[in-house]
Amino acid sequence: MKKTAASKKSAAADRASTTEEAPATEEAPAVRKSAAARKTSATEKTPAKKSPARKTPTKKSPTKKASAKKASAKKAPAKKAAPLKRQAPAKKPAVVPKKATAAVKGVAPAKTVAPKPPRGESRTALVRRARRINRELAEVYPYAHPELDFENPFQLVVATVLSAQTTDLRVNQTTPALFAKYPTPEDLAAAVPEEVEEILRPTGFFRAKTKSVIGLSKALAEDFGGEVPGRLEDLVKLPGVGRKTAFVVLGNAFGRPGITVDTHFQRLVRRWRWTEETDPDKIEAAVGALFPKSDWTDLSHHVIWHGRRICHARKPACGACPIAPLCPAYGEGETDPEKAKKLLKYEKGGFPGQRLKPPQAYLDAGGKPAPPLGAG
Repeated sequence: MKKTAASKKSAAADRASTTEEAPATEEAPAVRKSAAARKTSATEKTPAKKSPARKTPTKKSPTKKASAKKASAKKAPAKKAAPLKRQAPAKKPAVVPKKATAAVKGVAPAKTVAPKPPRGESRTALVRRARRINRELAEVYPYAHPELDFENPFQLVVATVLSAQTTDLRVNQTTPALFAKYPTPEDLAAAVPEEVEEILRPTGFFRAKTKSVIGLSKALAEDFGGEVPGRLEDLVKLPGVGRKTAFVVLGNAFGRPGITVDTHFQRLVRRWRWTEETDPDKIEAAVGALFPKSDWTDLSHHVIWHGRRICHARKPACGACPIAPLCPAYGEGETDPEKAKKLLKYEKGGFPGQRLKPPQAYLDAGGKPAPPLGAG
């Protein structure tokens, strides 16, 4: 009986142990489940970490935009190039022709002459270019002088008034008879207008010119004692005398500097782009500011001589021009040297000058005196 009780106790103990271990066996699946849950949560969180991989296409988008910008940048020059091609033909007429560049080699420096100076040319560059042109012309025309025959200030002022709308040559062929008959202001002031008109007929506009020379002669006789005044403000008061005539008289009869703005001077200084002014007084002021006052008279002679001999209004002899490399209008005229030589006038082309009695320096340089009226 004792054994059975003991066996019963041991059996009960065995049952108790099994019942105590059972929860442990039941907890294992729970732990496994919690571990599995952690793994699944980890796996579920992993795509969130991999989400930048989904942003990868957005990173590629800048490359597409960059390629698009490059493509547009490549296309942009093509659009800008079109207007440049359209503008090019407009500039071609001003460029030196091909035959001109070849022709200038024997006459002027070989460097290409720009058709136009830069619009942004500085004041200093303009002054240097203008003065260099004057120096070059001084070497070409060292004997430049007024091309009107005169022996005193009275003859010069009358001859200058008569030179309007005609050539100095025609005036020089006409004045010998005039001054032979009326040598003084008093004589011309008392002249019969019809007789003076007959003498001045070859100069053109002879009636108006007769009125002017008789009027200024009376003014000289009555207001200045028969003497030509040596001041600008007095000269311009004389009938038919303006600033141009006054400066011719002051510079060549009295040795006082002045700029003579005649038709040749106006044309050339605008062609050389020294000024864009068209009014003679404004041209005088603009050009005078580029040079020292002591150069004004000789500058006038150089420019006028060049305009009469080489740089003509309609057919400038560009191929024979000594200042071709400095001229922004090069190419407007004949550029072939041989053809240009045929356009030269006066002593440069083998023709006589405009004075019947030129200075000795001019004759020594090979100049020829003009023929008298009626000699051909």
